[in-house]
Formats: sequence, structure tokens, C-alpha cells
Amino acid sequence: MAVAIEVEKKKLKKPPLSIHYLGDRVLRQPAKRVAKVDNALRDLVRKMLQTMYSEDGIGLAAPQVGVNKQLLVVDADPEDAANQPLVLINPKVISYSKELATGQEGCLSIPGVYLDVVRPAAIEVSYKDESGRPRKLKADDLLARVIQHEMDHLDGVMFVDRVENAIALNQELDKNGFKVQDVKRIKQKIS
Repeated sequence: MAVAIEVEKKKLKKPPLSIHYLGDRVLRQPAKRVAKVDNALRDLVRKMLQTMYSEDGIGLAAPQVGVNKQLLVVDADPEDAANQPLVLINPKVISYSKELATGQEGCLSIPGVYLDVVRPAAIEVSYKDESGRPRKLKADDLLARVIQHEMDHLDGVMFVDRVENAIALNQELDKNGFKVQDVKRIKQKIS
């Protein structure tokens, strides 16, 4: 049975969930696999979507709202009411393109900070949808970038950990009131 999660794409004065920010330990814990797709999980998805739209986001991972589950929501085109958001439960990248792309990223957990990150230009991902059905998706460009960014959150990785320009990183974090010591720099490893 297919279960569509209907959420109006609008800003709420008080989003249902609170976003955690860089420096909060909850953002650095690896998320646990979702064992059961049920109404409680779908309710969480609904609240995550409402929170994402309220904060002008295009992606949100469960750890960002303090929930330690492998769950993310993505809407790379929030202005288009007909474009359905994606719900990815227990997502796993099956393949990465050899081609890399540099693009500017931001994060609801690090407001005001926008920096370039290098990622594979295209991916294929397997996941379960909000009905618990197994799915596969090929994504490129912005959608591929958003999915990879959100999947990083499930491993306790944040986009600033992947920024190669240390000077720009330090300036942006400082300007927006974040601490450089909360960044856990990682070397790019593309498999």
C-alpha cells in the first residue's frame, strides 16, 4: 500500500522540530538503521518536511533534529508545488560517477555558512520509501549533491568537514559565530 505524505510547502511560524547546530554532539553520532517503517516514522517524516520548508532548506537528515535514525528528506525544487519531496530511509550509495563537481553548499545546522565542496557529480542510491518499499534512484547535479550532503549527516559528517579551502572555512565560521574546532576535517575519499 502506497502512503503519500502530504505536506504543504510553506513556512510555519513555529516548526514542529528544533534544528541542532554545529558543535552539538548529536550531529556527530552515526545514525541507526530504521527497523520498521510505520505511522510513527511517517509522522516524523511529516514533521521533518514541515521543519525543512519552514527553514528554507532543500534537505534535512534526522540527526539534524536530534533523531538518531537513517532517514532523510529532500526537495531540490521547493518552489514547485507539484514536485514531490523524496523520503530516503536507510539510504545507501550503490555507485558514484568518476566525474567530480564543485558546488556551493550550506546547511540548516550551520546557518549563514556557504562554501565550495567537491563531490561526485552523479550517484545511484538504494533506499526504502515512506511505504517501506525498496527503491533505487539515479541522481545528478543538485539532487546528487543534496542526497550526498544529507547522507553524510547519517555518518556524523558535516559539509564543512569536506571543505578544502581552510582560509575561507575559518573566515565563514568565525563570521557566523561557529568554532573551527567543531570541524572534523576529512580527506576526500571517493570510492
